[in-house]
Amino acid sequence: MTCRPVAALPTPDPAGPSHAPCTRPTPLLLATALAASMLSGCSLMDLARDCEGTDARITETATLDILDSKPHEATAARGFETVDTGCWADSGDVVVSAERIYAFPGTRAEVAAHYRAAAPREGWSPDPDAAPDDLRFVKESMSLRIVFLTAESLAEDGHESRSDLTSGAAYSIGIDSYA
Repeated sequence: MTCRPVAALPTPDPAGPSHAPCTRPTPLLLATALAASMLSGCSLMDLARDCEGTDARITETATLDILDSKPHEATAARGFETVDTGCWADSGDVVVSAERIYAFPGTRAEVAAHYRAAAPREGWSPDPDAAPDDLRFVKESMSLRIVFLTAESLAEDGHESRSDLTSGAAYSIGIDSYA
């Protein structure tokens, strides 16, 4: 059946079959999208959010002092001298991130001791949802995590032959911030 504008339909013949005007699916699609967004807890505007306009927030996150805080002998890993930043949008949430990777000749315990002291000095609190041995902290709408690099994670990223990352306690420090 071909849809025609209602104004173009002929006047029905009382003696013949009546043809109802065809409706376009747009209202039905909008109603379906609205119902789905209400059931999921997201508004249509939330579903449309993306990373546009987050440049200032990315810059702010990347310049937080905690990213430059490190144990005395730690150095930015070769090839990772600058903060790596990004943004992603998922299910209405927009998150900006900043991360550094450090090579450290010491132990994981030394790294953990450094951040357990440094993070609270900069206003970070231990994440109440983190496991006791996890190095995760929270501050306002931000989450800070320190993750030790393993042989498996280095291999996945193509860095398995990096002696600066495979000896000692190489780690990443990252911040996720909800925009």
